[in-house]
This record gives sequence, C-alpha cells and structure tokens, in this order.
Amino acid sequence: MWSRIESVSSSSLNLGLGLAKRWLWSKSETGQIFAAVWGNGDYGRLGLRSLDSHWRPAPVLRAAFRDQGLRAIACGGAHTLFLTETGRVYATGLNDFGQLGISDDATYSTEPMEVSGLPQEIVQILAGYYHSGAITADGELYMWGKNTNGQLGLGKRAAKAVPLPSKVESLIGLTIKMAALGFEHSVAVTDGGEALSWGGGEYGRLGHGHDSSSLAFFKSTSSLLSVIGD
Repeated sequence: MWSRIESVSSSSLNLGLGLAKRWLWSKSETGQIFAAVWGNGDYGRLGLRSLDSHWRPAPVLRAAFRDQGLRAIACGGAHTLFLTETGRVYATGLNDFGQLGISDDATYSTEPMEVSGLPQEIVQILAGYYHSGAITADGELYMWGKNTNGQLGLGKRAAKAVPLPSKVESLIGLTIKMAALGFEHSVAVTDGGEALSWGGGEYGRLGHGHDSSSLAFFKSTSSLLSVIGD
C-alpha cells in the first residue's frame, strides 16, 4: 500500500532512484529549485555532511552549490551527482574508483564537491555503479571512474580507474543526445537515433546477442561503429 510523503511539497518537479537512496527536486515558493534526499547515508552519498541515513526527505543546502539552483540529480551505486542551472557538476559519496571526478584523492566525501576538468556547460549527468559521465551542450561525452571492463570508452591503454573527466575521443564527430550507465556498461544515443553500447557484456546487457565484454562501440543495428584506439 502506497503512502504520501508528507514532508515534501506537491510541486515536486522530478524524482529518481538509486541504490539504497532516493531523491527529488522541487520548486519552492520563491521559484528556486532545491533537492531533497533520503535513504542510506553511507559514504556521504546523500551530500548532507554526515554519514547518517535518513528515513524522511532532507534538503541539500543551496550553499553546497554556491547558491546555484539545480537542474538534475543522478544516483550511482554509492555516489550522487548534481547538475546546477549554470551547467556545473557536483559530486558526493564514495570515491574509491575516482567516480566523484574531484582532484582530491579522498575515498569519499560527505558534501558535494565540484567535479574537476569539465570544460564547458554540461546538460546531462550520468551515474553508474562505480563510474560517472556528463554530456556537454555540444554533444560531447566525458567519462570518469571505474574502467575495468572498458565502460568509460577511453581505449585499451586507459587506466582501470580514471579519477578525472576524460573526453571519449572515439565518439568525436557524433553528437550524443543522451546516455545511461549501468553496473559496468554504458549506453549512449546519438542525435540520429542510434544506440551505442560498450563495456561489460555479462548477461547480454549490451544488447547484441552475446555476453562478451566489448572495447568497441556497437550500433543498435549490431554493426561495428568504431573500435577504440590501440
């Protein structure tokens, strides 16, 4: 039986789910957008400056984002990304594979930290189990975090963990409109409507009729688009 979340305004604009946590963002009476989070607080994934879990929605202070309004939130395995209205990205939570994208080498953060190295306005943020991504206004894809199965799309020579955002060079020439990240795989959609997938292929999660991991980008038609660089 469902029940209403009494502590949240009925003007909520968006809602999302992540492992052991939930979030929504809503517009206040003044027109400002704020975030509310609840669930498991391990590793600071809620961004509330503590490791406490919350059974009811708790607001994330605007001061954590330099008083910028929020456009979107993405929840990963034990980390959370925030996208401000000005296109800046912040991250909080577990950072054992560099999934926060911050210059600090701390294993976790209990408050949102600005992601380093994103060169221009971001329009979409992505959170996988241990990896993260962002799409720029020009349709370029940046990835960071765990890379043991090539889920970042950065090539055979890329490290197994990439702590700062890196452009997916093999997709240059394509305009990425949207993307989603899973456990150790990634999927993106171009402006032409083609779906591309790469990374861990266990249980057929890449959608190409086999369970092999892939260091290549495949179109939704199953034809090879391009092999990542040597």
